[in-house]
Amino acid sequence: MITKDKILDTARKTIESESKSIAQLAEYIDDQFVAVAELIYNSKGRLVVTGIGKSAIIAQKIVATLNSTGTPSSFLHASEAIHGDLGMVQKDDAIICISKSGNSPEIKILVPIIKSFGNQLIAITGNPTSFLGKEAHFILNTFVESESCPNNLAPTNSTTAQLVMGDALAVCLMEMRDFKPEDFAKYHPGGSLGKKLLLRVKDMLDTSKKPFVHPDSSIKNVILEISEKRLGVAAVIENDQVIGIITDGDIRRMLNKTETITGLTAKDIMTVNPKTISSSDMVVDALNILEDFSITQLVVVDDNVYKGVIHLHDILKEGIV
Repeated sequence: MITKDKILDTARKTIESESKSIAQLAEYIDDQFVAVAELIYNSKGRLVVTGIGKSAIIAQKIVATLNSTGTPSSFLHASEAIHGDLGMVQKDDAIICISKSGNSPEIKILVPIIKSFGNQLIAITGNPTSFLGKEAHFILNTFVESESCPNNLAPTNSTTAQLVMGDALAVCLMEMRDFKPEDFAKYHPGGSLGKKLLLRVKDMLDTSKKPFVHPDSSIKNVILEISEKRLGVAAVIENDQVIGIITDGDIRRMLNKTETITGLTAKDIMTVNPKTISSSDMVVDALNILEDFSITQLVVVDDNVYKGVIHLHDILKEGIV
């Protein structure tokens, strides 16, 4: 039975072995890599990435990364390509073919057909002298000395090297395109970063919950308004403008200081000049104001018109942190 120490030792050796293989990739980055990056950057078509077996899985991940970072890409399974799917390849597309050996039967059928189409072929292979390596217009070398697999069979180091080479290419293309966080957000509108860069206050504002009272409103009515709208605050409105706010904290402090609320009105306990934000401002800006002033609500005002309240809890629910 394998021991705990043996499990830990094998895990560490696998990580160290793959780390070494990745580090060696830096030695293979040369003018061919530059030419590939420039070819893809200047291409009028898409980038089609193909492979078979584990390399096909890596190809799918590379395509996902490229698409999310501004390089239009499509995945083409090598075995499906030779059974009809080659119809997706257009004349201006560049092709990346991923294969450790570069000599699989499917590759030997696919490569000549791609070349007959006139497309530029880029090889990501650990065997530059293979059929794929010799036939490709460009080679990105992902040679590894061995796999982490104890039998040197299961693709481990080799597929990791392919993945890292794809990431290196994607990052270079991002820099060449001057790809900014705002661009990334367009492709990830549902993610935390996308929401930070795209979500505006008006997108979160519930106009049906717009708590407000008048300066002469009784404290009882203030409490009822705050309780009904469940935002922990009510704006004090005079002549259609916000002149102050009352929070549930203000109510508690008032009750601690006074024996009776008889005769007290909203203007007696309100906080004047409350922090406000426009509905067209970004939600992340609202969050920054809330954090800077250690408050939980912001009054939303457009051209002196009260629009509602945005609450810290609602922002946090959106995953914006």
